Amino acid sequence: MSKRALKNPEFDLFIPKMNDLPLKDQREVMERPFFSLSKRKRLKPIEYTSPDGDVWVHVSGNPEFGIATIWDADILIWATSHLNQLRERGVNELPRTIHTTAYDLLRSIRRDTGGKGYKELHAALQRLEATTIQTSMRAPKRRKLAQFGWLDGWTLEVDRETDAPRGMTITLSSWLYDGLMRERALLTLSPDYFLISGGLERAIYRIGRKHAGDQPDGWTCRLSLLHEKTGSDSPLKQFTYLLKKIVQADSLPDYRMSFVNAANGAPAVHFIRRDAAERSRMRAELAALASETDQRAREDARADEVDAIIARRRVRRGAED
Repeated sequence: MSKRALKNPEFDLFIPKMNDLPLKDQREVMERPFFSLSKRKRLKPIEYTSPDGDVWVHVSGNPEFGIATIWDADILIWATSHLNQLRERGVNELPRTIHTTAYDLLRSIRRDTGGKGYKELHAALQRLEATTIQTSMRAPKRRKLAQFGWLDGWTLEVDRETDAPRGMTITLSSWLYDGLMRERALLTLSPDYFLISGGLERAIYRIGRKHAGDQPDGWTCRLSLLHEKTGSDSPLKQFTYLLKKIVQADSLPDYRMSFVNAANGAPAVHFIRRDAAERSRMRAELAALASETDQRAREDARADEVDAIIARRRVRRGAED
């Protein structure tokens, strides 16, 4: 658990402002229910098994703190984004322990930087460390089970005289750290993700971002499957009611949603990027331009060949003369 350290923490001076930091999250975490969608303490475990039975997740919380929430996960997104940027800068040894300040972290994830914000940050760190996840994902072959918490440890440094928050460290769990080190493991989130206020809305956006991506025709998901993927503890009927309100509000970043029927006639939701039509048009224009460029290149090459043949004939005629 946390320790209250003394002054002079080692801050990472190269941590950028979040405005300059593309938000990144892990693909396999985005599409499955790892977090509570309510700010109320959740003690009921989250259970999920994929339709094919290959992937399962079990999340349980400490009775004192409850299960980590989807808002707590903002800290993990921030850490993932920061380490990914270090990697893109060419840093070879990425640390599992990140040094920063409570103020900078809260500001980066668009939270209150006053007393309430620091109190909520403290509670979030407790939940992230105390939550226990068991899953088949990336489990050792012999054990067929991976067990971890989101954080292996953390500290909040305070001033001895004023008791004001100063520096902090967070140490990512090996499972989380290993995931972000994998090739193509991360996806970019909307810069407005932290502004999504509802827990269910956040979960739905993450799922849509993972599956719909930039597909020109979007992605369709059965309501029952979407219900399972979010980890919502509401009955399916209540979940459908809440989902209708989200669809009507049409306020999620990047994606528009609509109710449709799946191929088997089951009720479903269709996700598509808001700029899908524009992206499709641009792709078509680029493809046409590439085709035209290739055609011109072939014509130029053919003209060069003809010129070369004519030049050789002239040389032969000159030699004969």
